[in-house]
Amino acid sequence: MARVASNPVGLHEFRPSDFNPAIGSLRFINPSVHSPNRKLRYQRVYCQTESNTTDSNSEKTLIVESGSDKDNTAGEVTSSPSGEGFPELPNKSLNRRIAVVSVLGAIGLFLSGRLDFGVSLKDLSAAALPYEEALSNGRPTVVEFYADWCEVCRELAPDVYKVEQQYKDRVNFVMLNVDNTKWEQELDEFGVEGIPHFAFLDGNGNEEGNVVGKLPKKYFLENVDALASGKPSIPHARVVGQFSSAEARKVHQVTDPRSHG
Repeated sequence: MARVASNPVGLHEFRPSDFNPAIGSLRFINPSVHSPNRKLRYQRVYCQTESNTTDSNSEKTLIVESGSDKDNTAGEVTSSPSGEGFPELPNKSLNRRIAVVSVLGAIGLFLSGRLDFGVSLKDLSAAALPYEEALSNGRPTVVEFYADWCEVCRELAPDVYKVEQQYKDRVNFVMLNVDNTKWEQELDEFGVEGIPHFAFLDGNGNEEGNVVGKLPKKYFLENVDALASGKPSIPHARVVGQFSSAEARKVHQVTDPRSHG
């Protein structure tokens, strides 16, 4: 038998070998043994076949010999299992479920946003109780003084709507439009100078406090909850935030004694 070695220029050459009839195998002479000072600047690949007299199967070993200016090393090259090191592909069914959940979440956020911004002052006014009825049914009452041109009033409408839906069975909610001259007396009585102006009344119609302007939702919510729970006072009795001047109502005043808004 002969051994095939790869030389630097890609040609193949046959090298003599020692044949040992006792083991019936070919062994090649390691050139590094006979030439210890020889510098290897390339790799040699040998394929060595050994036969076993008691076993018909042969064992093949791939030996890689590499050289450098300083040392020569040899070792076995082992192959990794097929497909090792490659990431598993994501499950298609899982991807579909994730996509469906994402779409449903986006639709939910979209609809909730439309609901919030779709609430207008006219909607609140239409759902509000008449002022006279609210003062006579024995329940606590929240009176909101507002105007259609009030930007802060429009911004707070979604928050007011949510609180009303939560407490409408225990608390009256009244909307009074400051542009309507019908409410001049109530404007003076509650000292309305800025809007939105929320007056919180107990079951007997006595004012417990007021909140004026744009403030965190929790101020309004906690006051309404205190009224609904029958507490003797509200936590935020005199709080003022950003508001629109009620004096601007003189430009927009209308007379409509039939309207409760």
